[in-house]
Amino acid sequence: MTGSRERALPGLSPFAVRGVIEGFYGPPWSHEQRLDLISFLAERGMNTFVYSPKDDPLVRHEWRSPYVGAQLARLSELISACAASGMTFMYCLSPGLTIKYSSSDDLEMLLAKFHSVRELGVTSFGLLLDDIPARLQHPADKEAFTDLVGAHQSLIRNVFSRFASDTRLTVCPTQYWGYGDEDYISRLGSGLDPRVDLFWTGRAICSPTLDLSDAAVFARATGRPATYWDNYPVNDVAMGHELHIGPYQGRDPQLYRFSAGIIANGMQLFESSKIPFATIADYLNDPESYDPEASWERAILDVVGPDRAADFRLFADTVRFSCLSADDAPDLAEALERFTFELEYGDREVAAADLSALAQSMVLAADRLLDGSVSNPALIAEVRPWLETFRLGSLALVAVADLAAAGTLDSEGSAVLRPYLDGLRSAHRRVFGDLLDMTLAELCSAEGSPPAPPVSAPPTAKERT
Repeated sequence: MTGSRERALPGLSPFAVRGVIEGFYGPPWSHEQRLDLISFLAERGMNTFVYSPKDDPLVRHEWRSPYVGAQLARLSELISACAASGMTFMYCLSPGLTIKYSSSDDLEMLLAKFHSVRELGVTSFGLLLDDIPARLQHPADKEAFTDLVGAHQSLIRNVFSRFASDTRLTVCPTQYWGYGDEDYISRLGSGLDPRVDLFWTGRAICSPTLDLSDAAVFARATGRPATYWDNYPVNDVAMGHELHIGPYQGRDPQLYRFSAGIIANGMQLFESSKIPFATIADYLNDPESYDPEASWERAILDVVGPDRAADFRLFADTVRFSCLSADDAPDLAEALERFTFELEYGDREVAAADLSALAQSMVLAADRLLDGSVSNPALIAEVRPWLETFRLGSLALVAVADLAAAGTLDSEGSAVLRPYLDGLRSAHRRVFGDLLDMTLAELCSAEGSPPAPPVSAPPTAKERT
């Protein structure tokens, strides 16, 4: 689902590789979603789609099994869609959990699987050795190799040597994050053909920044520029309560000098991922002129649609937190700072009125997004748990403003606000971050407040009307 804005054709990007990887843990995207994404990315100047869903058994746990029937037909259609859009389709296998590095049979099965996909028109492959044991396990491997580096060098060399000259190989090493000059990655890179690319996530698995100096260290240590597997906006495993739809930021505007490119790992939430994907495309197309906030505004308009973009923007500002941003809800933080100051040193009624105006606008935005007509209903369905938490928090802010206006914030705050605080905590969705929780908790524990009554649910939208 896209908006109506005109998009200028991207210029010549300094990054050779610009794309997205389906590499998260959890239910994979549907076939229809992948086809949609290929068009979405191509329209924005991206040139690579990496197929590697962690929960696709034929990629990971059952990597030896061939594609047949409907599975083969769907894979073939994805490859054809990429070709028609001028996109590279990179097919990945993750054999590291069960492969015997010393086994010629396993090597031949790995090559046979790659070859079967090559017959469909693929010339770009990924050999992913991430998230596997960091030491040799099979007795035969321990006899054949000194350590894991030696086993991986042997496997990669054997695979690459059997590829045709027009075929590219990208490897995700077992140590895929850090400073870039650690022993494993340095030794691995020094023993590989420089035409083999290496994935790298930066200083951390989910890196707040990708710095030019770190990229230079990696390039010198491994003998090749990094191909960044950027774990944003992914929110799998322990991050499932977070909604990563903020703008792409923290990436050096000259990163291309020591990087082959960036592949962004998406969320299971497909429509939601499009918002950060659009900002990532803007960065990759023109990193030195990239403006995160302006790009984000365009992305929200594009993905949400013009009818609800302003409402969604109010909500999106309260879920900015991610590895890229420590800000929880910057607009609300500023409003609460003014409210607190005015309440203490200025005009109580002005403080209450200003906070009430913002809170009421947030409630109305939540109501329209949750209960009104929208251009992208699939997006709203994905973010509904966060939107419901957003509405609950907005109602809590209305209550804070009302109590302040009446001068009863200290005497009645705990009784009125405790249900909201408990409701927000039980929702288990990171909206407003710690900001609203801390504010409500402090008001609920204000000296002189009576004990809180049993928790009752705040009014629903229908009850309020």
